[in-house]
Amino acid sequence: MNRWVRLGAAVTAMIMIANLQYGWALFVKPLIAAKGWKLSDVQWGFTFFIALETWAMPFCGWLIDRRGPRLLLSIAGVLCGVGWALLGQAQSLTALYALYSLAGFGAAMVYCGSIGVALKWFPDKRGLAAGIIAAGFGSGSALFIPVITYIIGVKDYRTAFLYTGIAQGLLIICAAQFLQNPSGAGAVTRPPARAQVRSHQQEFNSGEMFRTPHFYVLYTMMLMMGIGGLMVTAQVAVVADSLKIGAATLTVALSLNPIANGGGRIFWGSVSDRIGRERTMLVAFLLQALCLTSVLTLGRLGATWFIVSLALVYFTWGEVYALFPSATADFFGARNASSNYSVMYSTKGVASIVGGGLAALLYEKTGSWNAVFYGSAALALCSALMALGLRAMPLPAKVPRLDR
Repeated sequence: MNRWVRLGAAVTAMIMIANLQYGWALFVKPLIAAKGWKLSDVQWGFTFFIALETWAMPFCGWLIDRRGPRLLLSIAGVLCGVGWALLGQAQSLTALYALYSLAGFGAAMVYCGSIGVALKWFPDKRGLAAGIIAAGFGSGSALFIPVITYIIGVKDYRTAFLYTGIAQGLLIICAAQFLQNPSGAGAVTRPPARAQVRSHQQEFNSGEMFRTPHFYVLYTMMLMMGIGGLMVTAQVAVVADSLKIGAATLTVALSLNPIANGGGRIFWGSVSDRIGRERTMLVAFLLQALCLTSVLTLGRLGATWFIVSLALVYFTWGEVYALFPSATADFFGARNASSNYSVMYSTKGVASIVGGGLAALLYEKTGSWNAVFYGSAALALCSALMALGLRAMPLPAKVPRLDR
């Protein structure tokens, strides 16, 4: 089967789980209104979802590297569909957290199985392929947001959860049937030599990756970069209210943000194939710091500025999920790419705690988004500076275990 067909199936699966994260903002206010829960109560559900989606990934990636993605993604379709569809029936915060976490575990399988297609089948176009896969997740909710908005308006949020959950689950199961790992000694070819993209011949498993300084530099950078975008994703509706932005403007922003997010993943991933991962990180992360500050400075000037500033935040943040999987495979090899990147992706779970529940608590206590947005911008700036240090480091080398 042509590798581009497999890539298309993986993108389809990623589109189906995009709504679980990026469509969540549409349900926050209806849940608060219907149940009388506080903002921070509801947003801890978002944190639990991200935590399960990310912290379960190393185990899922380990299985996929060894057993292949088809079976696991089929199971994932059931978990995502059931978890999301039943969220509308949750009568307690415990049920809300449990169901959203169930969907998060399914999303973990989908994400690491799909990104593995890019890293294993496209060593010659790793940045572009990873960007396309990540764009499916970053932009997929653009297909659902108008539908969800319509269903909530005509019916209610419970019906929106049910209908989209069933559709997503079924399509993930269908897409899974086209996915598998490369087989045979020559199935994964080496990328052509490029002056700007640094990679080598060694294959690292996760234990060997842990014994290199490169892992800890990449992990810290990805953690700091993840906070700003996840914070905006979780809090955008409340931020709009605080800036006196109307519902129609928010709907437009929510529709355009995923497009900017996905476009940024493809754009910056492709750029990194040409000028190198570290140089691309430096430029994109600096721009992200500037764009985060623009939400509170330019965004309050009117509807157009609010929409533009948010779109730029997503365009300069989404590349995190294209550049870091590519860099992980460049530095540590493609054979164990699903499990190695799954460990790196666990930063998202930590970032969600800061960007979800803690950011909401900070806003509730201070009545201002200044500390949240400017603090996130400072972290993006630190990540950009660390990219310079990463570029100066030699390629990682295997370090023998001390107990041998």
